[in-house]
Amino acid sequence: MSESANHRVASPATQNPQPTTHNGKRDKATDLKILLRCFSYLRPNALLMIGAYVAMVFINALNIANPQLLRLIVDRGIKQGDVAFLGWAVLGVLGLTALSGLFSFFQGQWTEKASQNVAYDMRNDIHRKLSNLSFAYHDQAETGQLLSRAIQDVERIRFLTGRATLHLINGIFTFLMTMAVMLTMNTRLALLAMLTTPLLFIQTFAFARRIRPMWLALQQQMAILTTRLEQNLRGMRIVKGFAQEPAEKTRFEADNQVWFKLAAETARLQSINGPLMGFITNIGSIFIIWYGGRLVAQGELTLGGLVAFTSYMGLLAGPVRMMGRVIPAIVQAIACGERIFDILDAESEVKEAPDAIPLPPVKGHVRLENVSFAYFGRRKVLDNVTLDAAPGQIIALLGATGSGKSTIINLIPRFYDVLQGRVTIDDYDIRDVTLNSLRAQIGIVLQETTLFADTVRANIAFGRPEATEDEIIAAAQAAQAHDFILEMPDGYDTRVGERGATLSGGQKQRIAIARALLKDPRILILDDALSSVDTETERLIQIALERLMQGRTSFVIAQRLSTVRLADQILVLEKGRVVAQGTHEELLRTSGLYGEIYQRQLRPQEVAEIKRMQEAEGKKQESANRRISESANQLTENRAPHNPQPTTRMEVAR
Repeated sequence: MSESANHRVASPATQNPQPTTHNGKRDKATDLKILLRCFSYLRPNALLMIGAYVAMVFINALNIANPQLLRLIVDRGIKQGDVAFLGWAVLGVLGLTALSGLFSFFQGQWTEKASQNVAYDMRNDIHRKLSNLSFAYHDQAETGQLLSRAIQDVERIRFLTGRATLHLINGIFTFLMTMAVMLTMNTRLALLAMLTTPLLFIQTFAFARRIRPMWLALQQQMAILTTRLEQNLRGMRIVKGFAQEPAEKTRFEADNQVWFKLAAETARLQSINGPLMGFITNIGSIFIIWYGGRLVAQGELTLGGLVAFTSYMGLLAGPVRMMGRVIPAIVQAIACGERIFDILDAESEVKEAPDAIPLPPVKGHVRLENVSFAYFGRRKVLDNVTLDAAPGQIIALLGATGSGKSTIINLIPRFYDVLQGRVTIDDYDIRDVTLNSLRAQIGIVLQETTLFADTVRANIAFGRPEATEDEIIAAAQAAQAHDFILEMPDGYDTRVGERGATLSGGQKQRIAIARALLKDPRILILDDALSSVDTETERLIQIALERLMQGRTSFVIAQRLSTVRLADQILVLEKGRVVAQGTHEELLRTSGLYGEIYQRQLRPQEVAEIKRMQEAEGKKQESANRRISESANQLTENRAPHNPQPTTRMEVAR
């Protein structure tokens, strides 16, 4: 271990990990870097893209050859009446069209496969990055924003690296080849065709400059819409419980209206650009027909040559029109790439040291040495906290909301790094060991129970996917969950719904406890783990925990008297400081604050518990008295003499 670990000071979280927004004014060099980084994802698919571009070359060669066949058909087959040549020329056109279709099939297939691989790799990178980022990032990032970037923005990058780039390069290649052929056929006519080309390029790039900030704003607003929808769906019970459906509808409609206006303005610009590009292109075609017709009339150009020239003009206009659609897609992809790389470039505040070592199996000796901590560089929530938990001890944390209880248990698995001081486990500074080896030996049951939309079995085995059926059942039995699981329709194979929506709070809590117990950790963290269960369930879980905590160092944010009584140490926190420490009995004698907490929070539980015990004892005594009374009555009846009733007159007389 590093000797300097004692003196290390973690820098406060001064940066905001929330993805940034921009005003649309970007440096061209930065845009180029974003594009190059997007295309770097194509490297593993280089052979597919090479094949696609080779197919593109053949397609263009066939397209260039087609007007020449048309020229021969007109000049020789039709004008000279060569029927045999006309037949063969028509078959040649059909053959060229078939070959072009075949090459187009392979080109589309290979391009799409390569671009889908780009999306696959990029989404994996985003998920991996989000999984590795510390809680400090996720505390500020909005889920809807992240979902929008991982799904919609990646799809834009997929289109950029696939069809958009192919269309762009194909357009440039077609334009150059077509112009070269046109210049060899008739220089003056070719130069006339090029008169409108600068106007087309000017319009294309002017449109790109205007549409880029619109696309960026549109993507940002879509992320806001996704966030709004995700929050409403997650909090649907609260929304309905507080009868806030009309208010939430109004908020969503307002956000949707903003998106609609941006989309409408974007569509307006596109609707202007398309016809304008077509108009400029048609002006060029009109010039060709006018001047080319004069050349034909003067005998300087054949009719077939004019037909070929007109066909080439169509080929020339196609790439320019395509650029009118591709340029906005590229601009949009730059905006999306910027948002994606905001995630991929985010720095995690919790990093493994380059020389980090795996944490060996621990006994569970946990120490906090003069620990201070602050969220995002704000006011300290822990100030010079010291704690020494021996292996197997139960540590109860008490204090008001915001006193620092949850922060302490978040520092032990290194969800955050301390600002000052250090945390050690078996004398290993947790910053000197790998995160996986550290967290593998810690079991956690958080205050907000999180279950996945999977089977009960899968949720229990989440920390140990290789666990056997017997081990899963044993953990469920220990957490008092086995019986209610068997009552479910499919038992352990029952799906629990998103976030365990089909289960009660107590059932979710017990499955979460079973999940932690199956992991068999040396250190156990229970963040108010019994707060969501009823008294009877708490009693059952408490029995199980008493047995299962043996030999494990356990940290419990305690709200129940039963938990406090089990603790070997109780830490009372106030405003981030430890103001009292000891056992329940010791603190009752020595700590006024603990006495207040006891009287306000724990004493009523004790009174209620005593009352329940008295009621239970009374019912038990009443039941016992009733049984004694019944037994006495039965005994009296058995001892009474048997006097049968007389049945004859003589017996009556006697």
